Amino acid sequence: MKDVVLTGDRPTGPLHLGHYFGSLANRVRLQDVHPMYVLIADYQVITDRDLPGRIQRNITELLLDYLAVGLDPAKVTIFRHSAVPELNQLLLPFLSLVSVAELQRNPTVKDEIAHSSQRAVSGLMFTYPVHQAADILFCKGTLVPVGKDQLPHVEMTRLVARRFNERYGEVFPLPEAMMGEHPLLRGLDGGKMSKSRGNAITLSATEDETAALIRKARTDSDRLITFDETHRPEVANLLTLAALCLGRSPQDVAEEIGYGGAAALKRLVTEAVNEFLCPIRKRRKEHSEQDVRQILADGDERARERAVVTLDEVRAAMGF
Repeated sequence: MKDVVLTGDRPTGPLHLGHYFGSLANRVRLQDVHPMYVLIADYQVITDRDLPGRIQRNITELLLDYLAVGLDPAKVTIFRHSAVPELNQLLLPFLSLVSVAELQRNPTVKDEIAHSSQRAVSGLMFTYPVHQAADILFCKGTLVPVGKDQLPHVEMTRLVARRFNERYGEVFPLPEAMMGEHPLLRGLDGGKMSKSRGNAITLSATEDETAALIRKARTDSDRLITFDETHRPEVANLLTLAALCLGRSPQDVAEEIGYGGAAALKRLVTEAVNEFLCPIRKRRKEHSEQDVRQILADGDERARERAVVTLDEVRAAMGF
């Protein structure tokens, strides 16, 4: 049986180069190998915030980012949480399989709570890992591309699937996490790369916006450019970014710059990033908002057809 891939993003803002090298490039490769579902997790936007913000605009921009990097809606099913009620209905039986203590111990939830903008922690935040289990299991997902911080969610999904199978009979496969191969990219300020912190180069950024962001990036005063992640993390991060865009090693890029200092480093990074983003920017302009609406309608319908079948299996197994 072929593996089924489940992946996706919350529509909270534009995707950036960290997303591309961390997961998007891998999705483009996998779409030619496995059936794939790509979730636009609009319901999960309100796990850690009181209001969803510009939700419709963010969904449109997210899908345009997907199309721009090369995801093909003829090969993958791109859909929204809010359009597939059968998926969300799986949350109820799944919640009966886990304890409150198990939810409270989830390290990713703890981290999300620590960075939440809500005045109080919502019940949805605690059930977030089980909702993600429903995301993965509704399509019988077996491969889940994740970063290290998302591994606990895959473990929770395996726990839910195993307990359901033990209690009601074999319905779900046990999914496996697929870790990215590329190093973690930090933001241009040296901190965690994030949509909300303004320290990332978005896939939709213009050439001038990209150049301005890289000019403001942190470096140091040593004119000899070397790749040293321990003692020169900001310089190493820029070298990594250039190397990923150029398909070279960061050590090789550092050797080319030599004694050129921060100015030469930033100039090379700017050229490398803008050249890399050029075809992505071009593909983005090829699609209209009407394309987006049709792609979402088609994907929502296909995902719902899959979810109906799974929910019927669950009901039958449970005796409802």
